[in-house]
Amino acid sequence: MTGIGLMLAAMAILPFLDVAAKFLGQQNMPVLQSVWARLFIGMFLILPFVLKGRPLSVLVPDYPLLHTARAVLIIGSTAFFFLALGYLPIADTLSIYFVQPLIVTLLAPLLLKEHVGLRRWIAVVIGFIGTLIIIRPGFQTLNPGVFLALLAGTTGALYLIVTRKVSHTADPIITTFYTNAIGALITTVAVVFVWVTPTLEQWGLLLVLAVVALIGHYLVIAAYRFAEASLLAPLGYAEMIMAVVCGWWFFGDFPDRWTFLGVGILIACAIYISYRERARGVPADQSPPQP
Repeated sequence: MTGIGLMLAAMAILPFLDVAAKFLGQQNMPVLQSVWARLFIGMFLILPFVLKGRPLSVLVPDYPLLHTARAVLIIGSTAFFFLALGYLPIADTLSIYFVQPLIVTLLAPLLLKEHVGLRRWIAVVIGFIGTLIIIRPGFQTLNPGVFLALLAGTTGALYLIVTRKVSHTADPIITTFYTNAIGALITTVAVVFVWVTPTLEQWGLLLVLAVVALIGHYLVIAAYRFAEASLLAPLGYAEMIMAVVCGWWFFGDFPDRWTFLGVGILIACAIYISYRERARGVPADQSPPQP
């Protein structure tokens, strides 16, 4: 119950990250600068927890290439997601991003050498149908936000696959620090080319973005210490509830019935895939991590 409570708490606060990012985008803050703030500020916020009771040598990753790959992928996923928010409501962006578990299943045989059985392939096909219901190509005008959200989900899936490869190498909070630190280094070099001096309000939004991301992901990490991944992973979709509330409250957006139907199909397929992985003894991925 502790794990479930922590997971639900994380899903309740993470959509406020999207709210801050969308407000910043509406104020013409470069997306790269928002990504930089999320990683750079987050790095310093998490550092005291990493060093607590540990030697300084813990700051040096054992597998720098894999951790660099994770950082690059989280930069890409976050940037694509934030860009999508400029075109789509929060709930719609998150709905399309939920294709992530399906993409992990598609890529697992190729990149992880995992066997995917017929029933999981059927779940992937049905989940793809759910995605088409959300997007509805041919029935509404497609805008760039749809493709950006799909790119965010795809890079997020690759992030999860690399995470599986490094999950045995270090404590999750240390791995999270590596991702933030390497990502902060990369984005600090790049952000100087697009830097816009933030106003006081924008600094506040950037801080909210970083703090919410850190607290949300820390709660997810803590939840996985109290409950099995296969139990907690489906709870990640509870984030959709708060995403709908935030989109309606702050921006006046509300998903239509087709979006809800498509999300329902995606969630059902993801839960089934999680169940099948549990039955096979494969650790379920964490919930689709909010970029």
